[in-house]
Amino acid sequence: MTIEEQYQQLEATVREYNPAADFAQIRAAFEFADKSHEGQKRKSGEPYIIHPLAVAQIVAEELRLDSESIEAALLHDVIEDTPATHEDVAKLFSPTIADLVEGVSKLTRIQYATKEDEQMENLRKMLIAMSKDIRVILIKISDRLHNMRTMEYQSPEKQKQKSLETMEIYAPISHRLGMQRIKWELEDLSLKYLDPVGYEEIVSKTEANRPKYEALMLQAQERIDQRLNELNIPHVVYGRMKHPYSIYRKMFSQNKSLDEIFDLFAFRVIVDSVGDCYNVLGVIHDIYKPILGRFKDYIGTPKPNGYQSLHTTVMGNNGYPFEVQIRTREMHEVAEYGVAAHWKYKQNGQGAGSEGRYEWVRRLLENQDGADAEDYIHSLKIDMFADEVFDFTPNGDEQNLPAGATPIDFAYAIHSAVGNRMVGAKVNGRIVTLDHVLQNGDIVEIMTSKAAKGPSRDWMQIARSSEARSKIRQWFKKEKKEENIATGRASFEAELRHCGIHMRDVTDPAVLPTLLKKVSYASLEDMYAAIGYGGFSAQKAVSRMQGELQRAARQRQAEQQLLEEAPAKEEPRPANLPKKVRSEQGIIVEGLDNCLVKFSKCCTPVPGDEIIGFITRGYGVSVHRADCPNASPEKRSGQEGRWIKVSWGTDTNDSYPTSLEVVCKDRANLLLDISAALSTTNTFVLGLNTRSTEDGFALIHLEIRIRDSQQLAAIMRKLNQISGVLKVTRPAG
Repeated sequence: MTIEEQYQQLEATVREYNPAADFAQIRAAFEFADKSHEGQKRKSGEPYIIHPLAVAQIVAEELRLDSESIEAALLHDVIEDTPATHEDVAKLFSPTIADLVEGVSKLTRIQYATKEDEQMENLRKMLIAMSKDIRVILIKISDRLHNMRTMEYQSPEKQKQKSLETMEIYAPISHRLGMQRIKWELEDLSLKYLDPVGYEEIVSKTEANRPKYEALMLQAQERIDQRLNELNIPHVVYGRMKHPYSIYRKMFSQNKSLDEIFDLFAFRVIVDSVGDCYNVLGVIHDIYKPILGRFKDYIGTPKPNGYQSLHTTVMGNNGYPFEVQIRTREMHEVAEYGVAAHWKYKQNGQGAGSEGRYEWVRRLLENQDGADAEDYIHSLKIDMFADEVFDFTPNGDEQNLPAGATPIDFAYAIHSAVGNRMVGAKVNGRIVTLDHVLQNGDIVEIMTSKAAKGPSRDWMQIARSSEARSKIRQWFKKEKKEENIATGRASFEAELRHCGIHMRDVTDPAVLPTLLKKVSYASLEDMYAAIGYGGFSAQKAVSRMQGELQRAARQRQAEQQLLEEAPAKEEPRPANLPKKVRSEQGIIVEGLDNCLVKFSKCCTPVPGDEIIGFITRGYGVSVHRADCPNASPEKRSGQEGRWIKVSWGTDTNDSYPTSLEVVCKDRANLLLDISAALSTTNTFVLGLNTRSTEDGFALIHLEIRIRDSQQLAAIMRKLNQISGVLKVTRPAG
């Protein structure tokens, strides 16, 4: 299909649902985008204009948005990827369209210290634009959907990175906006690259069994259809297979193989009125036996994204359970298209209106105040994307909280003053601890006192929602500044000592401004205060400063060496005083300076290990652990001249890769427990391979990054404490 034919297809799609659209402006937007992107190619080799056209097609076909949205979709990359500016777009089209395009564009012109910082700023910018006009996120999601559809042209690393971002951010935002069809496709496309083997297994097995499943669905559909016709209830009924990611998640959460999962299909019954929904529910329960605990009434208690339906799971006559969703036509529109279903075309393009003002968007923006990027991204995923629980005050007011929420979250959801004065809580009339996990439908009573001293620092670890954590942070920030500075300074200095760095190196006037820039604070006192109230961590502060401090130390050593080597009229150096040497990657090589150093992959040494060096041919010095079989006395014989003494310097790297072998008795949730242990020790995992043996054992190979041998020993102790773990060793040779 030619580019012009694709444009004509877009125009035909828009004309079908919106014949009054401004086609002259849509054409102008297409031609401007085509000219702006002239000469640019996608990774597939196609002209770049193919992408904006495809995004506009999704906006029209999937979401049925107005003329301005189609124009903005066609122009969505011109500000980011071409010389065109916001002013150009505003002048040629309209300020509203320019704002939409600007909202969709990424922050590409700023350098960020970490990936989390960049991701947070991009999200924050998108949320601000979205709070003004919801169409920003609808176009952004359409953009991501087309990128995921064409992900095969990207590198494997990019495929995984973008798929993870899609799974963690864009699919859940689609869910929060109620756009189920797009959410499913984003999840399936992400899974395809995150776990290609698992995805292929599900797709191939469901395809192989499709004739059997379709026969079962047809049989159930005819039976439901016949009974509803007999009762003269106007309806539409149809069945569908569950999408691959939904099946995958069920396999993972229930620790089952595909053959053990039965409810692989679901039915929808669409009727005219709410009364008919409940009538149909009675009919379904009359035809089939309902499964206890699997009924949900989202009509009486809608989801936060506006979704309404009755859900029930019943047992089919053939022993296969299946889900039935019952809803009205209007509910079905909202379930399929979400916020886009509310978006009716406006004659004069008055798009933003009250429909764009979403309370949860405002809350997400507020909750990032005082949080560092990594904490914000983590909290955002919990707040926006986790399952929810619905609980009530004794007066019957409903509070919607993330799954796993505690009375602390409930108190701060009511009001920050209630949370700050809380002294206890009752759930369903019984006094509970503050870390009690709330369940759906609990009645929660918060006990307060004017004499309360305010929140405890421990509450930050207990609170599940970012709203509660943000309000606790704000209280400490405001009420306990001096205490925060003292606490933060103590934590920072302790972390410096742990990393072998002197405080005088940090306060050196020559490097202090650069260090403060690295941590994005105006002064050390501001940074201490942030560490004290939980908005930043001492580990992150030292980690970000470490590289600059090492660079400054190397520079000082180089200057000192030049002074020592200069033919100055100084006292001759005593014979027994060793010459100062510089380290490479934290390794000092005896008798050599500025030589290439690499760490052997056979034994992966880390600071604290006894080590020895081997002079390779053309690759510098290879560093081995002293207990490595490849460095044994037998291996060294005949090559004595190439084995050299090496030692750890004081300026070691932030982290070093190493590996562990874990031998376990195989059991359910073993990997989950190992992942939790690695998470609690803040271990960065590079890779994990596992295989089960026929005699019931599991062999797990871990690739991790750690600071030194003490951290490694702590990790090994933690792993050894896990039930079923028999042995944890470091491979060598």
